[in-house]
Amino acid sequence: MIKFDRVGKLYPGGYEALKNLSFEIEKGELVFVTGHSGAGKSTLLKLIAALERPTAGTVLIGNQNVSKLRRAAVPFLRRKFGLVFQDHKLLYDRTVFDNVALPLHINGVVGHEAGKRIRAALDKVGLLSREKAMPITLSGGEQQRLAIARAVVSRPAILIADEPTANLDETYASEIMKLFHSFHQVGVTVLIATHDAHGSTEFGGRTLHLAQGELR
Repeated sequence: MIKFDRVGKLYPGGYEALKNLSFEIEKGELVFVTGHSGAGKSTLLKLIAALERPTAGTVLIGNQNVSKLRRAAVPFLRRKFGLVFQDHKLLYDRTVFDNVALPLHINGVVGHEAGKRIRAALDKVGLLSREKAMPITLSGGEQQRLAIARAVVSRPAILIADEPTANLDETYASEIMKLFHSFHQVGVTVLIATHDAHGSTEFGGRTLHLAQGELR
């Protein structure tokens, strides 16, 4: 499903974030991308989601070569993904319900079908009773769960999370990891960037460990 073939990423100024990466991720896998801060974890996820393009090598998503994808085709590729960012990227002037609705509206899903999907996603993450609340009134763990609901509402084939438990206490972090595991159990391919490799042993996922932009 996902294949990196000798992939490198060089940023302006000469910073080499990734060097000669080659690996494959099969459909339905749970994969943890581990490594120290600055190891290249976020860059790797951005290349998979076509948020950035490699400067060397090939990134294949399915049969599509991301590095050669026309700009107009990128939004269609991204429909395969649910993305959970470190800073949530929530819309604080909209309700919990409306935050989750946004990806559906972008894809033209509205009305009763949208409402059904939104409430199902909120129920899955334990926020159904807060659908009318504003994000600013939620705790950090609840905001992360809201970000997850928004990421999965479009039923993506691949769920990508960048340090989803970094700013949470141990209890909330455990709840979030169990949520990702539950999506993996129903066939979603899940990739999680984390500085803590503990989850990979607890949930049986595979680990890709980065150090200075290289797989070790």
